[in-house]
Amino acid sequence: MFSRKGKLKKEFDEKLVHLIKETKEDWNQAKVLEGLLDDYDLDVIAERKRTESIHFYLFKEARIRKILIR
Repeated sequence: MFSRKGKLKKEFDEKLVHLIKETKEDWNQAKVLEGLLDDYDLDVIAERKRTESIHFYLFKEARIRKILIR
């Protein structure tokens, strides 16, 4: 009965790690794009801040769940 709970936790932990890695890549791309612009563009800055906040939220959730990210 309780083995299903462990299986679900493992599955969702793997999804969380995948999302963290994906958002890290998105955040890095947004930082590079912002660095390449010559003009001050609020949309690009907002996108970088949005991806950064999503990444840190997921990272915080992983820390709460005590997941090791490799």
